[in-house]
Amino acid sequence: MFDSKRIAELAAELQQAQRTRQQVAHFSKRFPEMTIEDGYRVSRAWVALQLAEGRQVIGHKIGLTSRAMQQASQIDEPDYGTLLDNMLYTCSSGKVLDIAHTNFVVPRVEVELAFVLKKDLQGPNVTVAEVLAATEYVTPAIEIIDARIEQFDRDTKVMRKVFDTISDNAANAGIVVGAEKVDPLTTNLPWCGAILKLNGVVEETGLAAGVQGHPAVGIAWLANKLAPWGEHLKAGQIVLAGSFTKPVPAKVGDVFDADYGALGRLQFKFI
Repeated sequence: MFDSKRIAELAAELQQAQRTRQQVAHFSKRFPEMTIEDGYRVSRAWVALQLAEGRQVIGHKIGLTSRAMQQASQIDEPDYGTLLDNMLYTCSSGKVLDIAHTNFVVPRVEVELAFVLKKDLQGPNVTVAEVLAATEYVTPAIEIIDARIEQFDRDTKVMRKVFDTISDNAANAGIVVGAEKVDPLTTNLPWCGAILKLNGVVEETGLAAGVQGHPAVGIAWLANKLAPWGEHLKAGQIVLAGSFTKPVPAKVGDVFDADYGALGRLQFKFI
């Protein structure tokens, strides 16, 4: 297990990478003994640096929810990160939101559903039914993922390991909301779907059932995973349930249109 000095040093590297938009080398390559717990401790230390600069926690994200992604990462469960207030972007109906590309290093776009809670969820035995009862509404959301740690090693071209992704706040960097809000108890959430267009061309389509069969499964999992850390999901927080499309790279000038049908649309441009 990493000592507190190394945790602080790696968190500071992530902080510097975000400021300069210069990626750092894989932590797991430099420290092969790294564990998943070390990754979460680094992530929490980075969040603490953000809070010290005035940021506020607004929720959480769940990643690696598909079986294919878990197998590729050689794990058997999702991962998670923290949403901060400066990551939140809100679209207006019928308008294209401008998002500064300079806020990111190498942004990619994923299609998800977000749960907004009206009650706390405290593990370790939270169920899907309890998640649905504790949710004020569900709404379409785009997650903008990023890589402050290199996705592929600069020398070997080997993909980064799950320890690196977890350290890097589970790759989270932004969230876009602003579409319809639906009741989780009366909406068939697994059948909620979206068409993601990039510059007018369909890039991805998917159903929320792709997230472990039901998007609320991950919310219950997260509430239970936070319990050993003495943490819980809080009323008012946003929780991203996991992507049901592959990530799509974004560059300056790209216009994205995520059409969720009856649940509305999220339209934004990287400038």
